Amino acid sequence: MDANELKATAQAMIAQGKGILAADESFSTANKRFQQLGIPTTEEMRRAYREMLFTAPGINQFFSGVILFDETIRQSTKSGIPFPQLLTDAGILPGIKLDEGAKPLAKSPHELVTEGLDGLRDRITEYYKMGARFAKWRAVITIGQQIPSSRCIEANAHALARYAALCQDGGLVPIVEPEVLMDGDHTLERSFEVHQEVLNVVFEQLYRAGIDLDQMILKPSMVISGVDCPEQGSIEAVAKATVKCLLDAVPASVPGCAFLSGGQADETATAHLNAMNQIFAGELPWALTFSYGRALQQAAMQTWMGEDANVAAAQKALYHRAQCNSAAALGQYDSGMEK
Repeated sequence: MDANELKATAQAMIAQGKGILAADESFSTANKRFQQLGIPTTEEMRRAYREMLFTAPGINQFFSGVILFDETIRQSTKSGIPFPQLLTDAGILPGIKLDEGAKPLAKSPHELVTEGLDGLRDRITEYYKMGARFAKWRAVITIGQQIPSSRCIEANAHALARYAALCQDGGLVPIVEPEVLMDGDHTLERSFEVHQEVLNVVFEQLYRAGIDLDQMILKPSMVISGVDCPEQGSIEAVAKATVKCLLDAVPASVPGCAFLSGGQADETATAHLNAMNQIFAGELPWALTFSYGRALQQAAMQTWMGEDANVAAAQKALYHRAQCNSAAALGQYDSGMEK
């Protein structure tokens, strides 16, 4: 595949002040969120919800791309416009989630490994023809007693590298997503240690697989204390620890890091990203932006509630969160924007 095309796509994905909307929830995840709000869990409701998101006026100012799920990339607006075409026409790159979920790691039931490599080459070809120009694969790393094991980290890093190689061969820019979960009572310092080890192993595997680093995007988690840890790091402490970890492990040739929110509260995820871009303004070799799912969508979903009458208000909620995170990607966010 044309390396120049992949480079151009990667650069477009981290365009200044823009981020990536993660709208790649699986059936079970989407239905679970709908159930919590009393929204019917049907394919049509999922389609209508996604149409509400993708047709929100003005979001192309803030989103460079949208990650889709297999169901979503095959869906269309009520008027019959395929979602990939709708996004492309708006100047937003369509992407596709390629992994098939994290499953228990053999011989280590408390750890996970992501599956989905079987048949991946053919799926990439199909999705490219459907309009996808980038992809995502998520690895899940849990911090706990005597975990993560080196075996778990290496298995996930190897899968990420194989996925990334197939993507670049097939014309898709790979988003490499090694997520270290917030679940647990670990300290900020322990989170830093695990993030550092994970990222070092991931880039070692990417190097061995021959990945062109200027044709990929990293989607890391932030270095955060476990949710059950009695001592939580400040916004500034999280920002400094996260960037230090990235500087130690991420080569300068990677165009950008688009963070996942990982269960953070909406405004907290925005504040962390903003602090990184303010504190380290002009000092970093790669762009730092967002690729949030729930932290962008939750307010819109709660406003929409499955009702056509609420579409405009829900789209305003999405626009607001996108605008705040766009400002954070520039280091220009202020909590006063939330009012």
